Amino acid sequence: MHRMDPALDLARRRLLEAVGRAARQAGRDPASVEIVAVTKTVSAERIRAALEAGFRTFGENRVQEALAKIGTLPGAAWHLIGPLQANKARRAAAAFAVIETIDSVELAARLDRLVPEVRDAPLPVLLQVNVDADPAKSGFTPAEMRASVGPILDLPNLEVRGLMTVGRLVADAELARPTFAALRRLSEALRHDEPRLGLDLSMGMSDDFEVAVEEGATIVRLGRALFGERPPSGADAGDSAVAGAADAPTDEPRRG
Repeated sequence: MHRMDPALDLARRRLLEAVGRAARQAGRDPASVEIVAVTKTVSAERIRAALEAGFRTFGENRVQEALAKIGTLPGAAWHLIGPLQANKARRAAAAFAVIETIDSVELAARLDRLVPEVRDAPLPVLLQVNVDADPAKSGFTPAEMRASVGPILDLPNLEVRGLMTVGRLVADAELARPTFAALRRLSEALRHDEPRLGLDLSMGMSDDFEVAVEEGATIVRLGRALFGERPPSGADAGDSAVAGAADAPTDEPRRG
């Protein structure tokens, strides 16, 4: 048994307090918000310490990096929060509890075909929306989402729990609010016509999660706020990638 890491324990308590404040500000139950601890470049030992501190859900950007960790950390649930290449779809469907980054009908259909081969139940997924039409990010445009949500919901082996987005890359978290509000409104509009769509909204990272929670986030993806800055590693400088690039959406894209 490892000793509790006091820094991670303190970070968890501070994050829960911050999420709670933001949720209560919006008249929401703090328990309705799940923290996904983003573990890109974080060692298995450090993740084990986070487990012991009370975190249970972890997010990885790369399938290969995640597979090296998942088998060594029983008790953790894993979300894929980076783009999924078609040739890794089978392994991802088998390994992850949730895939947050479905960005095309084709990818959804591929996973739907593979799921019965690797799982005994439907695969929970989120649909990634590029709310701001940022060419550096992946995801459906809102118009594409309206056209695509029905066909994806018809796929029998996927459980579509809701929507996901990456906030604006801004210095002031308040400037990210329009993106989060737009995703919430889109979710409400889609569910008006397609009640099968789940309620989850994955939005908000270390720089802007409180604003995201105020706007309805049910999942926030926090890396730097928990584990600190990532060290640069060649061309991949930790959290500097953007959704749609090789490692995205990271926690804090382009914020370093």
